[in-house]
Amino acid sequence: MIDFYYWPTPNGWKVSILLEELQIPYKTRPINIGKGDQFTPEFLRISPNNRMPAIVDHDVDGDPISVFESGSILWYLAEKTQRFIPEDILRKKEVLEWLFWQTGNQGPMGGQLSHFVNYAQGEHTYSHQRYFNEYDRCLGVLDRRLENQPYIVGESYSIADIINWPWVLIAKPLGASLDKYPSLNAWRSKIKERSAVKRGVDLGKDLRRQGPPSDHERKILFNQTGKQLISPSTN
Repeated sequence: MIDFYYWPTPNGWKVSILLEELQIPYKTRPINIGKGDQFTPEFLRISPNNRMPAIVDHDVDGDPISVFESGSILWYLAEKTQRFIPEDILRKKEVLEWLFWQTGNQGPMGGQLSHFVNYAQGEHTYSHQRYFNEYDRCLGVLDRRLENQPYIVGESYSIADIINWPWVLIAKPLGASLDKYPSLNAWRSKIKERSAVKRGVDLGKDLRRQGPPSDHERKILFNQTGKQLISPSTN
């Protein structure tokens, strides 16, 4: 059994999709990031960066294994099950490259763009345009990659696709059009039809926030520093 610490966001979907694809037993443990669940001592022992997703794998010899960061979780589960990663060392290297690329480029740029689209108050023209351009650049990188192959690493669906897909799924809400990226748009649509992907995205959909965040949620989500971590017990 795997304990899955989760909230329904693109980063959470990466892991929920893989868990559904693998069909291995897991228990969802919601981490309400708007209330500050990510700052509890119990969760920080699992995820020291106070971010979800994270997992604890109890199906091991010895003590349970905790894993934090979405890319690390996908790699761990793929290696554990030997699924959704190639056997060939060069193809495996490519999968790892695209995992690092997503967590260092597409994910952060999409996340920052989402902040200025959905959360920031007031006018932030430069910041919004800066992150929109970078997010759009990442869409172009993926489109070029997919011009002559069905998946990010060749002919087979892998964790390279799973980790990149959620932040492409929400392109329209972020203000980006995929019309100029036909290969990427076709890839997005194809993966969206997978039953496991549908289940992964639907996980916890009743938990999604309706409407803009409150001032209290903004304080918890966006005003953390290295010396001052806000926890539910201090608010």
